[in-house]
Amino acid sequence: MNISRRLLHSLISILGASVIIFVISRLSGDPVSLLLPSDAPPDAIEATRQHLGLDKPVLVQYLYFLGRALTGDFGDSYRWQVPAIDLILERLPATIELSIAALLFSVAIAIPFGVFSALHRGSWFDRFGKVFAMLGQAMPNFWVGLLLILFFAVQLQWLPAFGRESWSSLVLPAIALGWYPVAAQTRIVRSAMLDVLESDYVRMGRAMGVPERVLIWKYALRNAAIPLITILGVYFAAMLGGAFVVEVIFAWPGVGRTVVEAVFSRDFPVVQAGVMLTSVLFVASNLLVDLSYGLIDPRIRHG
Repeated sequence: MNISRRLLHSLISILGASVIIFVISRLSGDPVSLLLPSDAPPDAIEATRQHLGLDKPVLVQYLYFLGRALTGDFGDSYRWQVPAIDLILERLPATIELSIAALLFSVAIAIPFGVFSALHRGSWFDRFGKVFAMLGQAMPNFWVGLLLILFFAVQLQWLPAFGRESWSSLVLPAIALGWYPVAAQTRIVRSAMLDVLESDYVRMGRAMGVPERVLIWKYALRNAAIPLITILGVYFAAMLGGAFVVEVIFAWPGVGRTVVEAVFSRDFPVVQAGVMLTSVLFVASNLLVDLSYGLIDPRIRHG
């Protein structure tokens, strides 16, 4: 019953997202004005609107869009003249690559900070970790991206500022995208480590003379990492959705940049396909994470 209810909630979320996507994409204006020259005759404008289905009532347009979307057909791009979903799927690997790199960066920073903050609770390092976490949440990823470009690309000229030519092109956008979740992940690891360090098996290990390094990094961290691992899917989905701005700043050829370009050209099919796909991935990731709680903790499954 719980699984059925969660599936129903996921379907309702996707349906709500489709309505929002459809409405917002049309707030940018009439795409016919960009597709045709300004001196186009009225009959040509009307013929183009009929060809695109824009002459029908908005409700009819939405139902038509929803029916086709269920089959994976979002129509052809007005600008690129290819199926919108094919264009989005072509750019999706770049976005997934960037999101995975950003997730790995955030975890690589959060785990050591969280562990050392828990081990030295109340120390200067713990206070520094809290300030670092607050700073990470106070700086949006577009601002972090601009600072990284200014320092590492312009001043030091160590890394490229845009494009996707090699692994070095991935470094700066991955840091910019992964900077924000570091704070939340650090707090999760710190809180979990504090609980684990007070557990009986850790006290027993110390009493038996197990080296502190082995006790902390092999046994305690393994259990403390469970809360973080269970929500990595949520963070990954959030990065897929949050990559839009970062991709624009670094000219990363992913879904986000493509959707932004489509918004400015009023390319409804591409906007709808890109945002809809991202929404489905986000909802699916949340659903999988939600279901994983029941596998890890049977009390949740039977609650």
